[in-house]
Amino acid sequence: MTTAPEAPATTPLRFLSLELTNRCNLACPSHCYAQAGPTRGHGQMTTGDWRRVITEAATLGAATVQMIGGEPSLRPDFTGLVEHALEAGLRVRVYTNLLRVRAAHWTLYEHPRVDLATSYYSDNPAEHDRITGRPGSHAATWDNVAEAVRRGIKVTVGIVDLGGGQRVAQARAEMEALGVHDVHVDRVRAVGHAAAGRLPTTSALCGRCGHGKAAILPDGTIAPCELARFLPGGSVKNATLASVLASDRWARVTTSIPYRAEGEPCGPDCSPNKDTCGPGKGGTADDEEED
Repeated sequence: MTTAPEAPATTPLRFLSLELTNRCNLACPSHCYAQAGPTRGHGQMTTGDWRRVITEAATLGAATVQMIGGEPSLRPDFTGLVEHALEAGLRVRVYTNLLRVRAAHWTLYEHPRVDLATSYYSDNPAEHDRITGRPGSHAATWDNVAEAVRRGIKVTVGIVDLGGGQRVAQARAEMEALGVHDVHVDRVRAVGHAAAGRLPTTSALCGRCGHGKAAILPDGTIAPCELARFLPGGSVKNATLASVLASDRWARVTTSIPYRAEGEPCGPDCSPNKDTCGPGKGGTADDEEED
């Protein structure tokens, strides 16, 4: 008889993803899990709210916070939030589209406890730009990945395979030839734009969401990960992170996701983020500007 794997016991918080904004300078029409875009706002979380949550995460023993969006660098307080996380002793992963990088941000990214992660779609500029909805995005992202490698900045690339003959293998080979050592491929998940009007379900998830990790959305909602945003487990806008993670509601939400020990790790959080749950990709959650 085959027995389904049991979810691990509740683990301490190790990784916290902070979705700083809904605003993005790309307009990915078919797969953006957050449905972010150029006309979206930064959300209800203030600078003070984010600083408090970062401090609480460090107090709870988290090792890493991820700054993501939307495009996190578009928040006017982005640099200050990264610096606050570093001062709290945390490692910081910035998940950015690398469309535009300010000189001050390059200095920030060169910090030894800051890593970069980005998305890339095709070695064919026209295909890449069609997927992002932004002409010229392929050239800009390629150039800035190359610059990160030149500067010795650790950069991880996630490629989302939307199907239809997308040049995924060629994109991966191109990034590896450029000097990127961590390149991971994920299928598109039926969340956000990719749900195409259907209600998302837990079948879209890798099955390890919420185990030692969590995500906070721009309005303060806390979810097991960004892709599990349809499973709100409370809010840190007017409550402490510790109280939400200790609540019955959070326990119900995390246990509602069928645990799959061998499930494909899903981006942007589990892949390319090696600090969480990518089996065979570095461990599990337990291991460890306005224009």
